[in-house]
Amino acid sequence: MILSRVLPRATLLTTRGLSGLTTTMTTPDDVSYITLNNPARRNPLSLDMLNSLISDIESANSHSRCIVIRSTGNVFSSGHDLKELAAASQEVQYSIFNRCNDLMLLVAKSSAPILASVDGFATAAGCQLVAACHLAICSERSKFATPGVNIGLFCSTPGVQLGRAVNRKLAMDMLLTGEPISSEAALRGGLVSRVFESSEELQSETERIASLIASKSSPVVKLGISNFNSQMRKPLVDAAEQSSEVMVRNLELEDGKEGLNAFLEKRHPSWQQDK
Repeated sequence: MILSRVLPRATLLTTRGLSGLTTTMTTPDDVSYITLNNPARRNPLSLDMLNSLISDIESANSHSRCIVIRSTGNVFSSGHDLKELAAASQEVQYSIFNRCNDLMLLVAKSSAPILASVDGFATAAGCQLVAACHLAICSERSKFATPGVNIGLFCSTPGVQLGRAVNRKLAMDMLLTGEPISSEAALRGGLVSRVFESSEELQSETERIASLIASKSSPVVKLGISNFNSQMRKPLVDAAEQSSEVMVRNLELEDGKEGLNAFLEKRHPSWQQDK
């Protein structure tokens, strides 16, 4: 079964999201794997799927050290459900796009690092979701596209996150031509940080990277993510001053002191969350 191929091996908790469209599994090291689980429809970000993802991420944020978003099937996500959009009233269309914005902002503001693990196509709002995550990795066969322009529906909302994840020229190339880019082009453009040869390698490396992130101090990681997002919006001088202040605050944390002492004493640190 496809589902068994993509889910982590050791699990502590398994839950199904709203309408069964997502599955969440939490491992003993507090990594939450949220799986888009509607492969027959190419995992579209329907209103139900958006609500399910939001619910899963909000729940995972309360206890996870790292959150992984991945999918079943050959398509990570095809983006918005076009049949749903075509049949919806303008009021419902607004609700769908606003709910999608809620998801993207929730991902960006998540206190736990969110990793997108992509094995297949990620298009339109599906590509937007990848761009919104803190980091993203993919298999060599993966492709990314914002093809709305091909059907008269410019990918304006996907362009918000895409334009902040890749360089401007690449974003406009994708938005204006609608052509998919390869995994290597996504790597060069900054949409993903690593590319793996096969689906199997992607799965094992996803678990390794997620566990590695989860092994770090949560208070330190949360402080670092918050500062990174904040300083990126500021002028260089202000960003540097703010980050210096955060470094001092980091040193004042119990885990900051423990980490420094452990390094000087040549031993592994014992984080507060592990006690």
